[in-house]
This record gives sequence, structure tokens and C-alpha cells, in this order.
Amino acid sequence: MLHSLKHYKVLHERNVVLTIETADMPRVSEDDRVRIEAISPSFSKVAIRYGFMESPNVPKALALARKLGWTFDIMSTSFFLSRRNLRPAARAGAAWWLDRLFVALARGANDATSYFQIPSERVVEIGTRVNV
Repeated sequence: MLHSLKHYKVLHERNVVLTIETADMPRVSEDDRVRIEAISPSFSKVAIRYGFMESPNVPKALALARKLGWTFDIMSTSFFLSRRNLRPAARAGAAWWLDRLFVALARGANDATSYFQIPSERVVEIGTRVNV
């Protein structure tokens, strides 16, 4: 959101800060899955909780939010996600091979769009490079 405001000098009509939380229990009931807090008419805070044995499905959880009176259309919603591009640093505190192994494993991990099952055509990714 800060990047959007900085680069485009505009703010969307409706903004939601979405937080995904992992509970200390295997499963979270649907009644406890979604919490919505209105900050202002144009800002809301939504928290979605999953148990550590569950696979996150953001669209399904947001459909549950409709039962709480929250209205939105997922096909007109933009999801802004961060992406970190890890690179081995020239001078690292760990062994050179350990840094390269960590970077290689990180590249093989699922991206957030797939992991949270968000429609890929609705995602805007903002990336940064991080030296490890």
C-alpha cells in the first residue's frame, strides 16, 4: 500500500489489511476463522486464522466474511503481496555453501499466491532483493 501511494500518488477507494494467523491448535472452527475490524469507512483490518494442520484458502475464508456482513467482489479485488529475491552476500557470516543452500531451498518454496490459493490474475507482487 505504501508503494502504491508513493509511486501512483493515489489510494484505493477501499483498503483492507489482511493478516493470516496460524493458531497453536490443529484446526480452527469456521466461527473463529475470520475477524473484521473497521478502522474507517475506507480502511478495514481482517484477520484469518488457520490451525497448523490446515491449508490456507483465502478466497474461501473471505466468503465466510460475507456471513459477517462484509461485502466485496473477489474478481474486482487486488491482492498486493511481497516477494523477496534472496541472493548470497559477497561476505557472509556463515559458510559460503550454507548461504547458497539456503537461497536454493528458498527458490524452491511455494509462492504466496499458490500457498494461500489466491487467484493469480488478482495479484500484484512487489519485490525486494535481500542479501543473506
